[in-house]
Amino acid sequence: MAEESPGVLVGLRYSPSKLHFLFWSPEHAGGWQNRVTFRNVSLADSRWHTLVLAVSGQSFSLSVDCGLPKDVVVETPFPASLSVKRASFYLGNRRRRKGFFTGLLRQLVLLPGADATPHICTAMNYKATALSIPAVLQDVPVKAVSNEVLKYPHGANMKVTLGSRPPCTKQEKALFWFNASRRGLYLCDGSAWISMLEVKQRLDYVEEYQDLVTNSETMGVEVFTIPRVGLFAATANRHSPPGSAIYKWTDGKFVLYQNIPTYQAQSWKYFTIGKKIFLAVANFEQNDRGQEFSVIYKWSHRKEKFITYQRITTHSARDWEAFVIEGEAFLAVVNHREGNNHNIDSVIYRWNPSTGLFETNQTIPTSGAYDWEFFAIGPYSFLAVANTFNGTSTNIYSHIYIWLSGSFQLFQSILTFGAADWEVFHIGDRVFLAVANSHSYDSRIPAPSNFYAINSSIYELNITAQMFVKFQDLLTYSALDWEFFSVGDDSFLVVANSFDGFTFSINSIIYRWQGYEGFVAAHHLPTVGCRDWEAFNTSEGSYLLYSSAKEPLSKVLKLKTT
Repeated sequence: MAEESPGVLVGLRYSPSKLHFLFWSPEHAGGWQNRVTFRNVSLADSRWHTLVLAVSGQSFSLSVDCGLPKDVVVETPFPASLSVKRASFYLGNRRRRKGFFTGLLRQLVLLPGADATPHICTAMNYKATALSIPAVLQDVPVKAVSNEVLKYPHGANMKVTLGSRPPCTKQEKALFWFNASRRGLYLCDGSAWISMLEVKQRLDYVEEYQDLVTNSETMGVEVFTIPRVGLFAATANRHSPPGSAIYKWTDGKFVLYQNIPTYQAQSWKYFTIGKKIFLAVANFEQNDRGQEFSVIYKWSHRKEKFITYQRITTHSARDWEAFVIEGEAFLAVVNHREGNNHNIDSVIYRWNPSTGLFETNQTIPTSGAYDWEFFAIGPYSFLAVANTFNGTSTNIYSHIYIWLSGSFQLFQSILTFGAADWEVFHIGDRVFLAVANSHSYDSRIPAPSNFYAINSSIYELNITAQMFVKFQDLLTYSALDWEFFSVGDDSFLVVANSFDGFTFSINSIIYRWQGYEGFVAAHHLPTVGCRDWEAFNTSEGSYLLYSSAKEPLSKVLKLKTT
């Protein structure tokens, strides 16, 4: 207590289930009393207890009976200097309330530094510490000349958390996290975990991890994370009913979370605008009333599920792409065909903050399109469309558009063969764009021996030429999707091979980046009518999820690393 004042400089207060540490902060204007609360601390059981409270900067740690410490990090640090001149100890105040528990204090020890716990808790029987003089007191540092807090050489302001990835906010700033599974040490910078020391992983092999039974054949899958809620996967299922489904990662597996009525859904797209969370589905068929539209769903924090937000008229929609340019949010839909006409417009919608709706911003002519892919390079924004069929041929040009003066304008045209997907990725400073070619068909020329055994191509951006140039061809079998992912320092591409002209049971392939050699086949994965790949990570490891367009069974594969 301060001299001749009721003000508490440093204090402890406890209740049946909580313990509060109080301290005065002279750094604040006029001074300010701070309180650090430790919850679920049970003391009122008529027994002796040893409490060790360690304080260092913004970190406060309480150990009860030399057990595992409870850690609390607060914004206001313990003061670097705190004058206790002529202060007095005041013990045992009950605030004049009778009938409450009254305890006894056997021993009070004050030590400099933040590592009191290992010094006090040295006895095998922790209760003995309450009856003896700890050995550490026999070798205390020399008394400080001033009132500054003594600094022990081992009193470091360092807390290390073990286990799955903890949150990293301002509360955890300057804390360390040791990831035992990845053998890595990370530092929280107030917003993200920064790797300080990490054993680089290498992909060894791929193993089957989970059979995900789906409502029907799955045309596409989207894996996403809702902050403070969890990891989810949305499957775009062919049949309606029962429609499509959303699964939540629970106890290391995807578990059914919500069913949503869809009409031969092709794909999902997860995106956010500010604090709003959305999920858009591309419906390929009309509903029961002959209406044809795709739907944007919004996450309800109250109901903890997705609810209908906006319906948009589409024409055999295949894909949605969400992106932000110059602070404005956009949503682009791929319209595949209208009736038998494949040469129709696909549409780019702009978010109107006033109405809270997406409104038409620009239309772009497409031919049986399958996919949009947005990417940015420096200050420039691009949108690539995968054109599949113009009514007579799949051997047609797909286009890359660049954002100039408020709209997308043609940047480059690339000859593709039933293009079903674009995938953009970066390796170092290099920018690549891979196309999945599904089949080669032209009604005007003789049919090839195999429509479906065809090269898919990887293009690299040539800065000097200001265009994408072919980097590598890879033989694929009716490829429908590319997915890029990394393991440690290694980069990979996995292709969705769906049909070789004879069977849908065909290997999809993981290619490893080999630098000068380009991408080299590394793993062959048995798949059935593979339509889409998604890579994702959890605290337990890295995974791949593939959807089957030929059976109601998708699979989760786990990447085993060394």
